[in-house]
Amino acid sequence: MIGRSPTTGALLKPYPFTAVVGLPDLRLALVLSSISPAVGGVLVRGEKGTAKSTMVRALAGLLPSVDVVDGCRFSCDPAGPDPRCPDGPHDGARSHRRPAKLVELPVGAAEDRVIGSLHLERALAEGVTDFQPGLLAAAHRGLLYVDEVNLLHDHLVDTLLDAAAMGRATVEREGVSVSHAARFVLIGTMNPEEGELRPQLLDRFGLTVEVASSRDPEQRVEVVRRRLAYEADPDAFAAQYAEEDAKLAADIEAAQRLLPAVKLPDEALRQIAEICASFEVDGMRADIVTARTAVAHAAWAGRDEVTTEDVRVAARLALPHRRRRNPFDAPGISEEQLEQALQDAQPDPGPEDDGPGSGSEPPSEAPEPPQGGENAPQGQPQQNAGGQQKTVGAGETFKARVFRVKGMGEGERGRRSRAITDSGRTVGVQPASVREGRPHLVATVKAAAPHQKARGRDGAGLKLRPEDVRYALREGREGNLVLFCVDASGSMGAKARMREVKSAVLSLLLDAYQRRDKVGLVTFRGNAAELALPPTISVDAAAARLEGLPTGGRTPLAEGLLEAARVLRVEEIRDPRRRPLLVVVTDGRATSGPDAVARAQAAAGLLAGVTTIVMDCESGKMRLGLAADLAAHLGAEHVPLADVAAEALADAVRARTGRAA
Repeated sequence: MIGRSPTTGALLKPYPFTAVVGLPDLRLALVLSSISPAVGGVLVRGEKGTAKSTMVRALAGLLPSVDVVDGCRFSCDPAGPDPRCPDGPHDGARSHRRPAKLVELPVGAAEDRVIGSLHLERALAEGVTDFQPGLLAAAHRGLLYVDEVNLLHDHLVDTLLDAAAMGRATVEREGVSVSHAARFVLIGTMNPEEGELRPQLLDRFGLTVEVASSRDPEQRVEVVRRRLAYEADPDAFAAQYAEEDAKLAADIEAAQRLLPAVKLPDEALRQIAEICASFEVDGMRADIVTARTAVAHAAWAGRDEVTTEDVRVAARLALPHRRRRNPFDAPGISEEQLEQALQDAQPDPGPEDDGPGSGSEPPSEAPEPPQGGENAPQGQPQQNAGGQQKTVGAGETFKARVFRVKGMGEGERGRRSRAITDSGRTVGVQPASVREGRPHLVATVKAAAPHQKARGRDGAGLKLRPEDVRYALREGREGNLVLFCVDASGSMGAKARMREVKSAVLSLLLDAYQRRDKVGLVTFRGNAAELALPPTISVDAAAARLEGLPTGGRTPLAEGLLEAARVLRVEEIRDPRRRPLLVVVTDGRATSGPDAVARAQAAAGLLAGVTTIVMDCESGKMRLGLAADLAAHLGAEHVPLADVAAEALADAVRARTGRAA
């Protein structure tokens, strides 16, 4: 890592790559992506404090130096400069050699900072296309590192992955188009507890690695020992590993030279196709990435032809994240299924043939499926730690109705409620004093036109001043805070009803995931309420808490509403731009404590102004309508449980339309 000494405050040298303890899969994935950037980069998933960032930053020091054209802001190779380089042409230009760059993209970076921007004032006044390069140009022929990539806006992740796949970045503004080469090794790190990437974006990353801190005391001791030694004397510590780092760098450079000569035989291609078909991955990107990774691994091993072992290693790195169908699925692949697919792709072995996988025995037993993962049985009752109460699993999820927050927001970009954002359709113009968003060309020209005579315009171009620039006011969609307040009392505990409730809430959670919302979970039963999950963008964490939610006891409705109000009040301070949507899941009963109904009505008054949905879970022929009364006190929309599904709403609309006709 690069940082400052906690004792002296001095800038520290990068932590040596070979000094990192453990993490062999991450080490290999980074090396293979460095050998062949066409693999598509690496996504590193893991808990905090697992040396993800340390290894990525150390990798930059292992990459070979590059020759660049003097004065070129896009790092063109003098041996083959980009013919469309905005700083070109480079015929006969002088060059120099420099180390490969590591460019870090901050989570809050704007789109113009990433892809670059055009200087509007010069374009209008002088007719000059003055392109200001972004981070993609700076990362060309180097590393582009995105820490917490799951917190980056989806459109920026799409932009990064497009550039990484195509090797070019294109910027189009106000009818002017600029394109430049952008070939780099893309590496993203993320903590799954803070939320997942959408499956479509996961698939765009070439490789993925799951990392976790070691539970071996000896290894943990060695990690601390090395870290303290590094902080005490970075130069001396780096010198201890300089030889190992230099050897690794030389091996990477040798593998890069060998890469074009590596052959991919039909037998290996058949194995790759068999594996991808066996794991039922979508599309053909998995086959292509696995093939490229196998070729890179063969070059790394010093072979000029891909073998079964290369395919096996490539599949372990390229396929786990491509098996996810929704955020509630656990990533990973079965070793037994992998070995079986490799066998199925091989012709029947002859009498003297040892068969596929020779020298690497398949596991004798299939690994146990992870608890609560994609192989866990759904809808099965489970006992809690005390063994007294049972929890009921959820049924199948469905496409849920879309609930939106009232009014117009200015929050984080998402897909739920109307908001003023930096993208979307233009709905107005903002003055020069705002200086936010993209300039509005037509409005800028109109603002400058009346002053041209006074400014002495001579026909050479529009005389533009900073105060003339106008900025587009755009309307898009924002992500919201969706807080679920779930009644887990005995009146909700009927097995069939609770399964329906959990299924509906899980469906709403899936909708929140797709709309890039933040979610939280408050539950109430007995005589108290609790914050089961503090607001987070990790909807799979919310799903796990909901799946294990026990039921029983009285209904402390007032306590549940009070806790929801407290959580929303705290979140308004922590994340003021994210507007809340409260979903109260209850049958409306209030039976815990003195004056339970009156206290619940008083608590509802504290939530005035919050967009609220009351999901009515009351069932049976004789209904009291208590949830509808609660909705009236909250000023909320009353939605029967059966109407949460989008199809149920569509059926109701069709039925009304038919009667009206």
